[in-house]
Amino acid sequence: MTPSSGLPDGPLIAFYGDDYTGSSAAMEALTFAGLPTILFLELPSPEQLATAVQFPGIGIAGIARAKDPAWMELNLPPVFDMLAGIAAPISHYKVCSTFDSAPHIGSIGRAIDLAVPRLGGAWHPLLVASPTMGRYQVFGNLFATVNGVGHRLDRHPTMSRHPVTPMDEAEVGRHLARQTARPIGLVDFVTMANGEADQTLARLRAGGAEIISLDALDQSSLIEAGRLMWENRGDRLLAIGSQGVEQALVAYWQSVGLLPHSQAHMSFSPVQRIACISGSCSPVTATQIAYAAENGFEVVRLDAARAVDAAEWTKEICRGADRGLAAVSAGRDPLLITASGPDDPAIGALKAAIEASGASTAATNDRIGAGLGRALDRMLQTTRLQRAVVAGGDTSGHALQAMTVYALSAIAPLVSGAPLCRAASDREHANIEIALKGGQVGGVDLFCLARDGKAI
Repeated sequence: MTPSSGLPDGPLIAFYGDDYTGSSAAMEALTFAGLPTILFLELPSPEQLATAVQFPGIGIAGIARAKDPAWMELNLPPVFDMLAGIAAPISHYKVCSTFDSAPHIGSIGRAIDLAVPRLGGAWHPLLVASPTMGRYQVFGNLFATVNGVGHRLDRHPTMSRHPVTPMDEAEVGRHLARQTARPIGLVDFVTMANGEADQTLARLRAGGAEIISLDALDQSSLIEAGRLMWENRGDRLLAIGSQGVEQALVAYWQSVGLLPHSQAHMSFSPVQRIACISGSCSPVTATQIAYAAENGFEVVRLDAARAVDAAEWTKEICRGADRGLAAVSAGRDPLLITASGPDDPAIGALKAAIEASGASTAATNDRIGAGLGRALDRMLQTTRLQRAVVAGGDTSGHALQAMTVYALSAIAPLVSGAPLCRAASDREHANIEIALKGGQVGGVDLFCLARDGKAI
């Protein structure tokens, strides 16, 4: 299925995403460049994997971003062993383009330490930036835009205040050094622009650097990052980073004629009704929720503090699903939410309930995501709606697991980083269309756009 004889046959990239929304962004980068990709939402069976070897891209979506190192040590090695068996020239541990991580939760460093013996080559490129997503890396420091305004990540209005993994360090090498003892180097954009990247890469490797960060802030530096990875891949290469890894490789392949420029199908049809859920606390999502409420959506607020008790949360999910179904009957689109922005009092109420009850924060968050998935599952089954949106990286993972969807394939661009996908399921949800939206992704009209379609 590789569209050019200039690239090797068979899988080119095998990746694991540490959350579901980010995994779909990596799939998007490949698929809409003409490299069909399948994204499994759990470890595929041998039979499922056998049917996937025709795809240039094979991904496995996960939830490691929300898990501690002990969970990683138990759950990631089987994934990495499976990726190694695919034998793609490049394996990729896919992380969020805002580098969400900490030593105690979502540790990228611990994941690297587990992956290197199974997937690693002579060096491990680290590429976090994704310019098309408004993520830029300059002299190793990560910047992200909000409403067109760039912020260094430790001053970012959301990431610096993230409730689980607040970013107080914008230099990705320094941030990662808190999570792994492996030596880290940097090839910066000035070195790239001056044509000195190969010499610098060789010098860093000779000096013992294992993980080497690559700057990217425009198309030229993105192409150069892709070239460095592809031309120095050796027998195998483990890349760490955002969907910028796939974007950089595609940009390089296209620049040298190994991959033809492919125009993705930019349009998709409207649907009469859509069902949506959100566990995101992002201000970007908050503006999207407010816009949706003004444009035909019925916003149903769930009391997430009740999730400290499994029975009470089940009742709350049933109540929310009932209200969502009533909204469909009334000619509106249900959008179930747990919060609206980082300043929503619901966030403080949830923290207080966890502290008062002695419940586990991780278990409570898992319960919230799974409950939202059950609510969406019920709404879709009852109404037979064929399109849905899930907002929130961690929420997406838990929700789709609860819905028993086992794979996705991208079918049309919705917004950059959140493609519209076709679901594969052994149950009722086979062939539904679904988009997974990270907290920072999309314009104010995202939910409406998913419902109303896009014309060329």
